[in-house]
Amino acid sequence: MTQPPGPLPHGPLHGVKVVACSTAQAGTVPYMLMADLGAEVIKIEVPGVGDNSRGSTVLPGKGSTYFETNNRGVKSVTLNLKSEEGREILRKLVARADIFGQNFRPGAAEKNGFGYDELKLVNPKLVYVSVSGYGPKGPNSHLPGTDSMAQALGGIAQAYATPGQPLKTGIVSVADETCAILAFGGALAALTHARATGQGQKVDCSLLGGQIRLMGWTLTTAMWRNRDPVTGQARITGTPERPGISASFNDKEGKPLVFQLNGARPWKTAMTALGFYERLERDGFGDLGVVITSEDERTRLLGLLDELFATGSRDVWVAKLRAADIVSAPINTLLEASNDPDVLANGYVTEIDYPKYGKRLKVHGTPWRFSETPAEIGIAPELGADTDAVLGDLGYTAAAIADLRARKVV
Repeated sequence: MTQPPGPLPHGPLHGVKVVACSTAQAGTVPYMLMADLGAEVIKIEVPGVGDNSRGSTVLPGKGSTYFETNNRGVKSVTLNLKSEEGREILRKLVARADIFGQNFRPGAAEKNGFGYDELKLVNPKLVYVSVSGYGPKGPNSHLPGTDSMAQALGGIAQAYATPGQPLKTGIVSVADETCAILAFGGALAALTHARATGQGQKVDCSLLGGQIRLMGWTLTTAMWRNRDPVTGQARITGTPERPGISASFNDKEGKPLVFQLNGARPWKTAMTALGFYERLERDGFGDLGVVITSEDERTRLLGLLDELFATGSRDVWVAKLRAADIVSAPINTLLEASNDPDVLANGYVTEIDYPKYGKRLKVHGTPWRFSETPAEIGIAPELGADTDAVLGDLGYTAAAIADLRARKVV
């Protein structure tokens, strides 16, 4: 009887080959995710210097949190792309690759001989991913971009704003990460097409474009109504006939929680479960719909709920709401989120060994679970750690590699 084939070494992207001339966060995370899922990712770095982010947020005895988070599991190869020999090696790598990625300042890749038009001649099936700040078109397409710039332009500052206070960008790089995840998906979509048809293509993603997508249906509502949404403590949505609310409140110890619901019946169910309904009904809030069109009523309701939630414990309120099948959760800090029981149970945060530091440290896990080809978490490479092996695979002898290194090509 024929035995079924065994599982792949790890990850559903086993066999996919990636070359990335990328730095920072949005430019590296797409390929780190691919490495988690089994792809061979070759990261090109400047000889003797490397990705500048190797020096970002270096903690004593633990290395760079920034570089580690964004580059784990990849291979590091040093190449001087300003030299013709360095570019020739890059072209040899690209000839074998499925995906190529870069996030240089707009125009720099083309100027240095590895734009899409050049590399597709080397490999017509190549998926070429370009990450920029503003996108390939528009009045500012030539400018560099950062996470805070995209947050500022993309609307997320208002999404978490408090009325009467200045709009602020956040401390978490949501623009970088959103763009990276979209670049990841776009690259694999184009790879599917390339494998089916033999035709590669260029995929453009931007920090700004990712932020606009992240605004979701709330942006659609703002555009259709031609006015900005209500912000602050509560998100009031829907119509008087089908009202919705997502709101945060503090318990008696100042610990915050959130609940969200849509519709008149869930409103009554939630408030009854909390023991609030009779009081709310006496004050005119038996029907949530009354707050949809009245700012005064919204303010009055939120003040009353503030008062009621401050009489008890967050854990009790959340438990009562969940028991009534109402969505509710404590509002975690980042550190609390890293220790949340569901986060840990699903492996969204995990631990791995770092022999270099003699420590076992908590890191991001993977957001996916594959039943047959599980992801595998790696660690970030030392600068140039894989140069000799990769060049050897291309046919370079040890003497030739030593010569290239002596001339600072690698």
